[in-house]
Amino acid sequence: MLVYTDKGWEIERETFAQELFEDLGKVAVGEIGFDFVDGLKDRNRGMILLLLEKIKASGDRRYLPVLEYWETIDYKKVRQVIRDVMGEFIG
Repeated sequence: MLVYTDKGWEIERETFAQELFEDLGKVAVGEIGFDFVDGLKDRNRGMILLLLEKIKASGDRRYLPVLEYWETIDYKKVRQVIRDVMGEFIG
């Protein structure tokens, strides 16, 4: 079992969130399937929130279908953040 220090996890969380962001970009343009999104449900909440911030900051509306799908499968608290991010794109 791998255990991170707080500082180590802070660094790795950023790295993992960036990798997930890049992979979701591939989902958004059809390079990989939406089943990738299913694997996000039980990931670390802090990392998922960071990922959603990255999507929001990108301003890329191509993420909307991904967010719409993701919102249907995740937990209530994450769904609310996803809706907030979608709201930024929709206006």
